[in-house]
Amino acid sequence: MENQEQQDRSTTLITDPKQINAAEGNAKVIEWEDFEHELARFWSLTSALKEANEKKQSLQEKLQSFIQVKTESLNQLNELEEMRERLEARKLVIGNMSMRCKLATEDAKKQEEMLSTEVRSLLVAGTSLSVARKRLQESNRLLTEERGYIKLKNVQRKLRARQQYMISQVSLLYPVKILVGPAQEQELESYPSSSRLGNYSVSKPINQGSLTILGLHLTMLPFTKMSFFTDKREVQRSATALGYVAHGVSLIASYLQVPLRYPVHLGGSRSYINDYAPSVEPTSSDLLWDTALSVNVKPVEFPLFLEGQDTTRAAYAVFLLNKDIEQLLNFISVKSLGPRHVLANLKELLRTVQSSEFIDT
Repeated sequence: MENQEQQDRSTTLITDPKQINAAEGNAKVIEWEDFEHELARFWSLTSALKEANEKKQSLQEKLQSFIQVKTESLNQLNELEEMRERLEARKLVIGNMSMRCKLATEDAKKQEEMLSTEVRSLLVAGTSLSVARKRLQESNRLLTEERGYIKLKNVQRKLRARQQYMISQVSLLYPVKILVGPAQEQELESYPSSSRLGNYSVSKPINQGSLTILGLHLTMLPFTKMSFFTDKREVQRSATALGYVAHGVSLIASYLQVPLRYPVHLGGSRSYINDYAPSVEPTSSDLLWDTALSVNVKPVEFPLFLEGQDTTRAAYAVFLLNKDIEQLLNFISVKSLGPRHVLANLKELLRTVQSSEFIDT
């Protein structure tokens, strides 16, 4: 192949006019004696050129294979780099998952401990409930028997007798009496009699006395017609009488174990009564309102005296005090005499508790 290329080149040199002219200008005359020597030198140069071309071709092939290997190496290196980056990302993800797993494990352990504590509490509560249930069944069994029922009634009679005795002491401490004779200002227009069933008459006796507590009248006139000319001593007496009533009502409520709807802040003639009712009607359900009421609502104090106070607030305080007395009357199944009859309601409460009917119920 290379000999053919050399022959083609020789033919091209001979047939190309330009090269012929150039050769003629550079023609070298060789003697016959030196022809063989030149021919041998020419053949040696030709073989050297052939060897050089072969080495060049071999080097080109090696260089090409080296370039190909280098390219493949670079591609593999890039792939390895990408794989390394993916591996690092995987390691980061696995690290995050391991941290989350650790946190989840700790959470699970805490919840397991809490659950175990709750289970133990439930077991203790279940045991207590089982014991209480057995006691209740035993109590029910005893109550179903005649002797058990009689024993319960005896305990109730003893409790009511004790309550009656304590409230009788309150009646001796703050006696509510009717003063016979005409009075210019009276708390009651009539003093009706009532029964435990709530049926009462509104008869008006001709000689009607006025009610007093510890000798003091409780007139409502200053609370409705307070003016500059109002007798200050009358205002002070009314405040003192209301202090007596408030103290007596709080004592009776504690003995009967009745929590008052409107608690009393005792202070003698400077007593207050608390109202937990809001100024705006609630919009939620009654159950939610009762829950919020016991937690969030602050009580509003109303004075049970007039000196230095607004007459409307003082009158409302007397109204709330009478509501407490009505609550106690309803507890012992007695109907109230009305919203303005403070002392009459208190006297009826004391009279009913001290009667024999109170013990027998």
